[in-house]
This record gives sequence, C-alpha cells and structure tokens, in this order.
Amino acid sequence: MSKRVRITNESVNSYGFRVLTSGIDLEQYRRNPVLLYMHERGNVIGYVKDLQVENGEVTGELVFDEASELSIRCKKQFEVGSLRMVSVGLDPKETSGAPELLLEGQTRPTVTKSKLVEVSLVDIGANDDAIRMYNEGTAIELGKDGNCLLPLLSNNPINQTTMDLKKLALQLGLPETADEATVLSKIAELQKEAGASVTLKAENDKLKLAGITTLVDKAITEKKITVENKEHFLNLGKTIGAEELEKTLAAMSPNVKLSGIINHQGGSPAQQGSYTKLSEVPEAELLTMRQSDPATYKRLFKAEYGYECEI
Repeated sequence: MSKRVRITNESVNSYGFRVLTSGIDLEQYRRNPVLLYMHERGNVIGYVKDLQVENGEVTGELVFDEASELSIRCKKQFEVGSLRMVSVGLDPKETSGAPELLLEGQTRPTVTKSKLVEVSLVDIGANDDAIRMYNEGTAIELGKDGNCLLPLLSNNPINQTTMDLKKLALQLGLPETADEATVLSKIAELQKEAGASVTLKAENDKLKLAGITTLVDKAITEKKITVENKEHFLNLGKTIGAEELEKTLAAMSPNVKLSGIINHQGGSPAQQGSYTKLSEVPEAELLTMRQSDPATYKRLFKAEYGYECEI
C-alpha cells in the first residue's frame, strides 16, 4: 500500500533559505513525475502519483517500479521504515529578501518562484542536507561541503527590524520588550501632543504680537515715533519681547515741532535773533528741524543758498 509523503514545505532549511509552496511550478513534473534515489540521475526507482498542494506543502504517493535491484531494495526499506523521507530537486526562478517573507533564523532570500525538477528518496530528509538545487539545468549539491547558489542576506532584515524596534522603544521611554503596536501607539500619542503644542504656540505668538502692536500704536499716538517707523518697532518688539519694548518706548520723549518750541518761547528764530540761515543751526538740531519743522528748515535753507529746497 502506498504511503503519502511530504515532498516539500515552507520551513527554513539548514542553508538558511525557504521555498514558497505557492510559487512552485509543478506542471512539467506532473508530465514526468520521476522518483530518483538520492538525486542521482540514472537511478530511477519509480514515480510519484497523486501530487497535491495543500496547507502550504506538496505531498504525493511513491510508486516503486521494481525494475531494478535498487528499486526493489528501496521499496522494502521504505515499507519497513529505514528509508522514509524524500527531497525535492528545484530550479529557483525568483527570490526575494523582503522582510515580510522572512522567518526567524532565515539568512538567505526566500525562493518565491521555482520549478520542480525531480523528487528523490533519501536517507536524510527534505529541508536539510539532502535538498538539491538546480541552476538552468545544472545540479548544485547542498550537502555538507556543497555551495548554495543563493547569496547570504547582507543584513538580516528580521534581526535588524527587531533591533531597531528595541532602540525606538527605549528612545520613546518604553521597555525594550514593547511590541510594534505599543510603539506605534506611543508615537501617535506624541504626535498628538506635538500638534497641540504647535497650536498653543501659534496662539501665544498671536497674543504677543497683539501686545506689541498695542505698545507701538500708543507710542505713535504719543508722538514718540512716527507711523513710518511702525514696522521697525514691531520687528524690534518681536526680537526683544513686549516687556523690553515697553521699557524702550517709555524712555523716549514725544517729538515736538521746533516751531512749537519757538512759538512757546515767544516768537520765531528770526524774531529772537537766534537763526538767520541754515549754517547757524547746530548740526544736532538739523535733523529734528527737518522732520519736525520743515517750514523753518526751508526758510533757513533759502536764506543760506538762495533757492527753495524740497523735502
């Protein structure tokens, strides 16, 4: 009576890679379901029937042709249980190092697409040293001293991801054993707090600017500064703060027109005999006169140079 055997599954083998069952092409093998002994060409001992794919594995029933002494011996040893395992010969077509396809302990890429070439009865079972790989028809032994055609992963993504998760957890103030869900939840919490902080800062900035604007507008009303200088003092307030700006403006005296001072003293400069031409005005007073009493400035300018000036 035939016994169904597991031909291959998706576990990690001793060489650090695994084969996705869903990616194995069985069509060619179904047309020639040869059963070899120890992957040896020429030592055909039967065939595999009723090949099935289910639950992530490939299974089948071994049929020994008994056409040779080797086949007869293998059948007897299989029936008594001294030979009980099989191994596949695969030709890998596509591989992937994607983290989501890697299992713990995997050090080589996952074979995502492959072609089943042959099945062999072996003394050391599938997914171990008896696996044989083919590269464009050329067999590559994977025994103790054989070479694997699949490259080692330069940095195991699973181990690296685990290490990165531990580091991130510690940086977030969580224990290094925190799982991904806990880490993501903490990140979301911090992002929410950061968003609230940004909103609060924006509101505070608006209030500060409103306070600075009030101080500057008051200084303009009190004639301590001119409207033309408003932007300058607003920027100054943003730099030094409302409190320091208030101190600065408090120390300033209101601008008084020179003509007002003269009239208050009882007459114009000419009437008092103070200034008759521009060169008599002290340099320190020229700018104030030009800004606060442009009429007097123009009159003295004309007296000095003989023509009108434009301010």
